[in-house]
Amino acid sequence: MNRKTMVLEMTTYHQHIPVLLNESVEALITDENGIYVDGTLGGGGHSKEILDHLGENAHLYGIDQDDEALKAASAYIGDDSRFTPIKGNFGYLATLLPPHTHGQIAGILLDLGVSTHQIKEPERGFSFQEDGPLDMRMGNLSGVSAYQVVNEYDYEKLRDIIFHYGEEKQSRKIASTIIDARPIETTGELQKVVSSVVNKRFEVKSLARVFQGIRIEVNRELEMLENVMEESLEVLKPGGRIVAISYHSLEDRIVKRFFKAGNFKGKVEKDFYGNPISPIKPVNKQVITPTKEEVSVNKAARSAKLRIAEKVEGGES
Repeated sequence: MNRKTMVLEMTTYHQHIPVLLNESVEALITDENGIYVDGTLGGGGHSKEILDHLGENAHLYGIDQDDEALKAASAYIGDDSRFTPIKGNFGYLATLLPPHTHGQIAGILLDLGVSTHQIKEPERGFSFQEDGPLDMRMGNLSGVSAYQVVNEYDYEKLRDIIFHYGEEKQSRKIASTIIDARPIETTGELQKVVSSVVNKRFEVKSLARVFQGIRIEVNRELEMLENVMEESLEVLKPGGRIVAISYHSLEDRIVKRFFKAGNFKGKVEKDFYGNPISPIKPVNKQVITPTKEEVSVNKAARSAKLRIAEKVEGGES
C-alpha cells in the first residue's frame, strides 16, 4: 500500500450515529418547503431525518468531501428528488451551491469533526487504536497527508500544531521525540513514539490530542469552519438558520464568537448611537448538550455542543 495514497476500497460503511438528531432538526427547520444544506453529510443520518420533516416542494443539498460518505448517504437516503449530494468541502459553500440558491437557503446544518466510519477504517489513519497508514485526509481533495506532517514539518511547526490544535501541554517533548524517531510510517508507530514520552496516567488523552492536532492540520478544519461561517451569510435568506454541533473547544469557540458577533473576535460592533450591529444573532442562550440517555448509547456524543443562530434582516458577509 502506498502510504501517501488514500485507500477507498472497503467492504462495510461504519454508520455514524447522528448526534443530537431531534434537537438539531427541530432547530433547523423553520419552513417545511424551504431549501436546506447538510454541510457534513456523512452517512446521511441527519439528512434522512431532515427530509422526513420536509414537504414535497423542499430541497436538501448534502455536502461531503468523502467519496465513501457520499456513496453511503445516497444509498441510505435512496431515490428522493428533493435531495442533491455534492462533493466538496463545506468551506467553499457559496461555490458549491447553485447560484439560484444564494440568499434563499432556509437552514444549514454542520455536524463538525470526524465521522465514525473514518475512525473505524484503519486505512484512513485517523485512530491511534488501529494500525494503518498515516493519512487522516477526510477526502481525496486534501493535499497534505498526516505522513507529511509527521515526517516533513520542522520542530516549531509540529510543536505548534500539537499545542494549538491538539491542546497538548507536552507538545515540545512530543514534537522533539517524533523528529528523532523519523521516518514514522504508520499510526501504530506514531502511537508508540508518543506513548514513550507522555505521562502514562494521561496517555490516552495525550494520544487523542496529538492525533486531533495532526488531523486538524491535514484537513485545515478551523480555516474551513471560519470559511463556512462567513459564506453562510451569503447564501442564507433573512431569518435563515445555522445549526452547528461541535466536539472540542477550538470548534466551539469559533462558532460561539461568530454567532454572537458575526466575526471571530466575538466583539459586537456598534453603530454611532451604540446599538449593536451584527449580521447574525444567536437563537439559544444556553448551549444544548446531549442527554445522559443519548451519551449512554453513543459515547461519541459526550462532548457535543449544539448552537443555533439566524441571519438578521439585511445581514450580509
